[in-house]
Amino acid sequence: MTVTSTSVAATDQPAARRLVRGLSLTVFLQWFGASAIIPMLPLYIRHRGGTDALAGLVMSAFFAAGVVSQYPAGRLADRIGRRPVLLAGLVLYGFASLAFLAPLGPVWEVGLRALQGVGAGAAVVASLALVSGAVAAERRGKAFASIYGAQIAGMAVGPLVGSILGVELMWIVFLAAGVASFAACIPAFLVTEHRPDPHGPHAGGGRHDRLRLGHAITGSLLAAVVLGLAFGVYEICWTLLLRLRGASSWQIGLSWTLFAIPFVLMSRPSGWLTDHVDRRRLVVGGLVVTTSMCASYPFLHSVPALLVLGGIEAVATVLVLPAAQSMLVQTAGPTQLGRVQGLFSTSQTAATAVAAALGGALFSLAAWTPFVLVGSLGMVLVVVIAVVWRSVPGHVTPPA
Repeated sequence: MTVTSTSVAATDQPAARRLVRGLSLTVFLQWFGASAIIPMLPLYIRHRGGTDALAGLVMSAFFAAGVVSQYPAGRLADRIGRRPVLLAGLVLYGFASLAFLAPLGPVWEVGLRALQGVGAGAAVVASLALVSGAVAAERRGKAFASIYGAQIAGMAVGPLVGSILGVELMWIVFLAAGVASFAACIPAFLVTEHRPDPHGPHAGGGRHDRLRLGHAITGSLLAAVVLGLAFGVYEICWTLLLRLRGASSWQIGLSWTLFAIPFVLMSRPSGWLTDHVDRRRLVVGGLVVTTSMCASYPFLHSVPALLVLGGIEAVATVLVLPAAQSMLVQTAGPTQLGRVQGLFSTSQTAATAVAAALGGALFSLAAWTPFVLVGSLGMVLVVVIAVVWRSVPGHVTPPA
């Protein structure tokens, strides 16, 4: 009897469930600490004597480091194992966070933020690759949804804590981010990694086999680009748009919470849908909603309407991610999962970085331009995804 990586995973469902629970706790802890830094970091740089340009450089260093390091991290995970790369990423992020407490000049903080980007990127790639290799195909949607739900849950709590502590107590935020990242190593260390035989009949030609970008992977990477473009615009322009519409500070904070809550609540249903319905429809339909809303936001003048629609968009987004991930790994060999996850994360991070870099300048020209440009480009890419996936099976086919 020939045993594929999927059927191996399927024979040990309790172990796979334990792995997903452990990784969900790891992801929550890491992103709780990581996101707590974000709201006050630009103000902290200015408080330390840095310019606005330096603050922007510090923020962008995180994305730039992720772009250049995520695929190498995935490749390394395929060679030495996903759990070692996950642990290394968490430890690196923890040390970089604690290093902010040292009496260094603002310029050094660009490098520290870049190290955080490398650590966070490696942790994301390795955790998703662990899930891909340990969970059977017909249950991966639910597993991916749990990981993303834990990430957003951490990001829902972290910024609130960081904002409450403020600039004067940023040392507590950096300390908490470092401690949280080290604490995340505990459940990560306890998970059991499924290591396929690199020379087995389904390994794709060995540990160093060439990765081929078939239609399933290509469409998933394009979906990552669409999401990354939208996230990048929101990173820079969402707060500016709400301010332009007269929103108060508490309404701006509430807008992020109203995005996070529906996302977390819908994570389990979205995972079930991924495992039971046509994943192509989930991705394409969700991206159509996301791109349409992105293009429409600047033409709305009601702050409550913007808040409500942001929550609706969260539901569309959580439908996309598990389905896109399931499509991404369905044709990859068991020794290629780190690399495909590295490509997915790199595509999303690069698109986020580009959109964030251009979004502020475009917003200063006219508030509607970054939203409409990204929404229009995203819609074009959605059409391309639908064409690329027209011959790709949309339903998960469980092993016999």
